[in-house]
Amino acid sequence: MEKNKIWLSPPHLGGNELKYIQSALDTNGVSQYGSNIDEFEKRLENYFGKDSFVTALSSGTAAIHLALRLLNVEEGDFVICQSFTFVASANPILYQRAIPVFVDSEASTWNMCPNALEDAVKYCLQQGKKPKAIIAVSSYGMPFMVDEILGISRKYEIPVIEDSAGALGSTYKNRPCGTFGDLSVVSFNGNKIITTSGGGILISRSKTNKERALSFSTQANENKEYYSYSDIGYNYRMSNISAGIGIGQLDVLEDRVLKRRENHEFYQDILGNDETIRLLEEPSEDFFSNYWLNTVTIGGNNYGITKEKLKKIFSKNNIETRYLWKPMHLQTLYKGYRFFGNNICGMLFEAGLCLPSGTNLSAEDKNRIADVLKNLRK
Repeated sequence: MEKNKIWLSPPHLGGNELKYIQSALDTNGVSQYGSNIDEFEKRLENYFGKDSFVTALSSGTAAIHLALRLLNVEEGDFVICQSFTFVASANPILYQRAIPVFVDSEASTWNMCPNALEDAVKYCLQQGKKPKAIIAVSSYGMPFMVDEILGISRKYEIPVIEDSAGALGSTYKNRPCGTFGDLSVVSFNGNKIITTSGGGILISRSKTNKERALSFSTQANENKEYYSYSDIGYNYRMSNISAGIGIGQLDVLEDRVLKRRENHEFYQDILGNDETIRLLEEPSEDFFSNYWLNTVTIGGNNYGITKEKLKKIFSKNNIETRYLWKPMHLQTLYKGYRFFGNNICGMLFEAGLCLPSGTNLSAEDKNRIADVLKNLRK
């Protein structure tokens, strides 16, 4: 008899979502307007704190696109982007017909390398154009090197778009991810730490930018009495029903972060100081990761194991794993665009795997995962 599937990071409902969905149904609030959206945005603004103005959108991708619009990114502009990321971080650059410039990772957080970033900035300046934005990602919930990246941002006066798609609940020096960028993004896709089934938010530092983002997300209509347009807009607003799911999920956010970090402790106990399968860890006390996904790299050959073999063994046991991000500069779509760094992110892709990290992992699930990892050493 086949064992139940253990998924990488499935949705995990908390139980309160239905009452907010029912409220939307009872009030006919099933469109992109309603009290759930207002409440969801308000709660998130309280969570992120001062100078955090939230616009609820249909996806994190939409949020990155609107961030580029708010920064007036246009055709031919340079936008510097972390290469080690999901494609949604980079695609909106092409939406705007701008030019992506990709930057390598550093080894401690797997996120944007400050040295490579500065090299990329200098290259753009040599071409006669200052980059319009820097897109820095907190991959897998691990905060990027905030002080160093923001230091370069200030030095060259280039705004940062903070892609915290998977980093809700993570902090750097006790400050929440989502509060460091000139504009910041969080995703509520179904596999994230909490979900709205699909959706995201754009966090602006001013009410004016929030209002501009809201306008862009609702087709940029200028007149309440009739349809009037002088700019391009989009159908990017979150639905009232999705926002209701989000309110219910916010009720359990603290517990979800705790459970993900407990998963990380589970992997720490299993892997210990194993030199063959190395777990990504917080580099110092300044970093607090929600460990949205627990990730490992395979190094050495103590067990004759590779990422492909390990993935195959997990699959035979009906356990889902996934390879690390294939860097953008190695993708066919982005072939030919400039890349700065030593290809650390390429080496991560060649050696890495994401392990099951859902907040609904049972004791039985963990025993099955542990059996796989322990048996590798036999």
